[in-house]
Amino acid sequence: MSSDLLIVFERAHLLRVGAWGVASMLAGTMLLALGAWRGRRSPLLFHFGLQTAAWGAIDLAIAVAGVRGLTLRDYAAATRLDRVLWLNVGLDVGYVAVGATLALAGWLLGRRLGPVGAGIGIVVQGAALLALDAVVLARLGSTL
Repeated sequence: MSSDLLIVFERAHLLRVGAWGVASMLAGTMLLALGAWRGRRSPLLFHFGLQTAAWGAIDLAIAVAGVRGLTLRDYAAATRLDRVLWLNVGLDVGYVAVGATLALAGWLLGRRLGPVGAGIGIVVQGAALLALDAVVLARLGSTL
C-alpha cells in the first residue's frame, strides 16, 4: 500500500472516531441536562450519560491529537499502526467485558441502577470503538 493511501485510511478512521466522540458528548450531555431539567435524577440515565459524555470527550481528544500528528508512513510505521490497531481491538473487547461485569454486578449485588447505567455506557462505547477499529483493520488488512 502506498503511503498516500495509508494516510487517507488513517485520517478517515480518526475522523470517524472524532465524529463518534462529538456524538457521544452531545448525547451524554443531553441526558445529563434532561435529568437536571426534570428535577429528578435517574441513576441509570445519569451514570449512562456521564460515561457517554466522558468517553466522547476522550475519543474526540484522541482523534484531534491523531489528526494533528498524521505523517506519511513507511512500511515499518505501517506495521506499527497495524499493531496499535490490534492492541486497540483487544482493549475494546476488555472495555465491553468490564462494562458488562460492572452492569451485572451492580444489578445482582443490590439492584443498583447507577453501576448498571455506567456499565451499559462502557459497553456501548467499547462496542462502538471495536466496530470502528475493526473496519479500519479490515481495510488495511486487505491492502498491507
